[in-house]
Amino acid sequence: MTRHDGMVAIRHMYDHTVEVLEISAGRTRRDLDEDRVFSLVSIKLVEIIGEAATRVPPEIQATHGEIPWRQIVGTRNRLVHGYDAVDFDILWRILSDELPLLLEKLQVILSEETDTKGFAQE
Repeated sequence: MTRHDGMVAIRHMYDHTVEVLEISAGRTRRDLDEDRVFSLVSIKLVEIIGEAATRVPPEIQATHGEIPWRQIVGTRNRLVHGYDAVDFDILWRILSDELPLLLEKLQVILSEETDTKGFAQE
């Protein structure tokens, strides 16, 4: 896998993080219990973020140790394999606390790549 491929995975992580944050904006923890579509979409998008993280090459992960790669992938694994025991309190913490921080870190990586390449990443 080339660095470019790794940046595609970073971009996927970014795009799906934006998407789930937009969907969860204005929502409450209670909505995860009461709105099945919201909870299923949230779970799926967090899974996709984790799957994309597995596609980021180790050298890029090592360069960006500020991102908790193992935890992101581990969350994906728990959601996929423990689909029948999702802890909505943990999912809500991820949506409300952790993903906004991840988004900031991904923005920095993408802006660094843009600066290096000299063109916009869209």
